[in-house]
Amino acid sequence: MARAVLIDLKSEGTAPWKGGAPESVARILEVVRKASSSQDPWVCVMWCQSLPSKRNGEEVLHAAVQGLHCPERSLEVVCARSTVAALYAVKQKLDEKDISQVQVLSPPRRKAFMRAFVDQLFTGIYQFEFDDLQVDLEASDLEQPPGSLSEVLPPLTGQDVGRIQREIKMYLESLPALKGELRILRSVLIPDHLFLHGFTTRTGGISYIPTLSSLNLFSSSKRRDPPVVVQENLRRLAVAAGFDPQAYHSIKVNHASDVWVMGKAQPESYDGIVTDQAGVAIAAPGADCIPLLFADPVRKACGAAHSGWQGTLLGVSMATVGAMVAEYGCRVEDIRVVLGPSVGPCCFTLPQESAKQFHRTDPKCVRHLESAKPSVDIRRATRVLLEAGGILPQNIQDDSVMDPLQNLTLCTSCHPDQFYSHVRDGENFGTQIGFIAIRD
Repeated sequence: MARAVLIDLKSEGTAPWKGGAPESVARILEVVRKASSSQDPWVCVMWCQSLPSKRNGEEVLHAAVQGLHCPERSLEVVCARSTVAALYAVKQKLDEKDISQVQVLSPPRRKAFMRAFVDQLFTGIYQFEFDDLQVDLEASDLEQPPGSLSEVLPPLTGQDVGRIQREIKMYLESLPALKGELRILRSVLIPDHLFLHGFTTRTGGISYIPTLSSLNLFSSSKRRDPPVVVQENLRRLAVAAGFDPQAYHSIKVNHASDVWVMGKAQPESYDGIVTDQAGVAIAAPGADCIPLLFADPVRKACGAAHSGWQGTLLGVSMATVGAMVAEYGCRVEDIRVVLGPSVGPCCFTLPQESAKQFHRTDPKCVRHLESAKPSVDIRRATRVLLEAGGILPQNIQDDSVMDPLQNLTLCTSCHPDQFYSHVRDGENFGTQIGFIAIRD
């Protein structure tokens, strides 16, 4: 398995060497080469310098560090003005090389800070090992007297951690949007003067990994996009859409039909949310599964649901409708339902036994039933179940819309420039959402 060694050549608030440093750097690299458990690790030297230095010694070291850059020998140098900028650049290189195991060599005074930055910028898919950066350097090479770098240091305070978090937040906010401007798809079926709503596309965020770029709105320990990046993407969406990111709630998917009535005890997982509280944004994620939005302009209530093929069969769409009726006195005939971008029957197949369940719902939901993996239309099945539950046909917006400008239920797999898709991209896929809020 590919492995990286990250050498941190900057101690907190000062440089660890005064001058005469090229030989010191060379000795450090030799130690790394000998100590590494991997025969040929990728080695990255990280140099942080907040402001251009006028000290000759530090300029010499900076030049020496930059002179080490040699990608063809798996040795690269990252120079930046802050730890977060340098470490984020290192992360991009690790992701490009698909490396998850990293040994960090850092001055003892800085190791706790590096751990705190790593905790924020990386997910559980990475494995970090932290070691002290110590070699036999002559006393003249050190800012501190020999031995002082090994002293036992107190842990970071809450104030320290808060400062690191603010530094990361400010840095991420400064990054340019990728893949173009942020774009939101909206339905004419949901009254704009009563509800704020939309379906996101993949443009306008800062996620850089190809299958996650750029407005990825979900993070997990199994993917490479950390929560801080997703939070920044959400902040940008909130600014563009007009909702408060602090009053935002996304479904905790379990591919079933449980619905959380906001204001009541929150389940550990659920595929639907309903609310009648103004100013609260609720959201359904999707990356092939259908994000469904529900709006009742009479009772001023709304809902969101995540409907994968299992949730569709289990009736999550009508479970959400049922919760709105039971909790807020909505009438089924007043509720409007919009199906967002999702995988179409052109790209979605299931094993024959699972496809037969959709065939029983409506034979037109399945193509080539006799094959081992028939094509399945989960959108049509959703419409059939909604109409059977009393939702008026004209109050459902899906891919049956004739006007292409009004069709929001595009195939996520067929439109890689606009949407994420698990079917198309595999396990490290991004996520878009459908969101809705009652206007204040």
